[in-house]
Amino acid sequence: MSHQNIQYYNAHAKAFFDSTINVDMQPLYQLFLPHVKVGGHILDAGCGSGRDSKAFAAQGFTVSAMDASEELVKQASEFLGFAVEHKTFQQINEQNCYDAIWCCASLLHVPFTELSDVFSRLSAALKSGGVMYVSFKYGEPNLAPREHNGRAFTDFNEQALQTLLAANAQLKITNTWITGDRRAGRENEQWFNAILTRVDLNE
Repeated sequence: MSHQNIQYYNAHAKAFFDSTINVDMQPLYQLFLPHVKVGGHILDAGCGSGRDSKAFAAQGFTVSAMDASEELVKQASEFLGFAVEHKTFQQINEQNCYDAIWCCASLLHVPFTELSDVFSRLSAALKSGGVMYVSFKYGEPNLAPREHNGRAFTDFNEQALQTLLAANAQLKITNTWITGDRRAGRENEQWFNAILTRVDLNE
C-alpha cells in the first residue's frame, strides 16, 4: 500500500472500522470456504477491521491477519483478541505456510506494476493446492493508479488477471465472478472476484 493510502486509513481508521465491521459477507464466504480444508490455516491479508478473520475463526479455521495501517492493526487486534501483524503485501516472505489466503478489497491498493511480484509472494506463501480469494473494483487497470477520495486504486478485470497469471504459472483460476458492493447504498458499484489455486508445476 502506498504511503498515501496508509495515511488515509490511519486518519480514518475508526470510520472505516465502523462502516465495514457489520457488512454481511456470507455470500462470499460460501463461495470461498468450501475450497479450504477443514480447520485449515487462512491468512487474512489486508484484514481491515478484522471482520472476516472473526468469521473464519468462528467456523473453526486457524487465522492469521495482517494490515499495512498501524491504526487498523490496533483496532483489529482489539476486536479479534489476538495480534494482527503490521505488514504490507510487499513484505510477505512466507513459504508453503497457508492453506488459503483471503485478499478482500485489499490488493486494489497495490500499484498494477507491483502486482506481479505480490502475486508471486502470495503464491509462494500458499501450500500446494491452497486457494486464494482476491477482489478488486471492476474496471480497466492503468499503470498509474486511479485517485479517488484521497486514496489510490488499481481497477481490475478478467484480462488483467490473465496477464498477471501468465507470469505466475503456479496460480490457476478456479472461479471468477462480478458482484455488487455489499455495503448499503453502494450496490451499483461492481467488484471483480476470483478464486485461484496454487498448483505444483511438476505434478
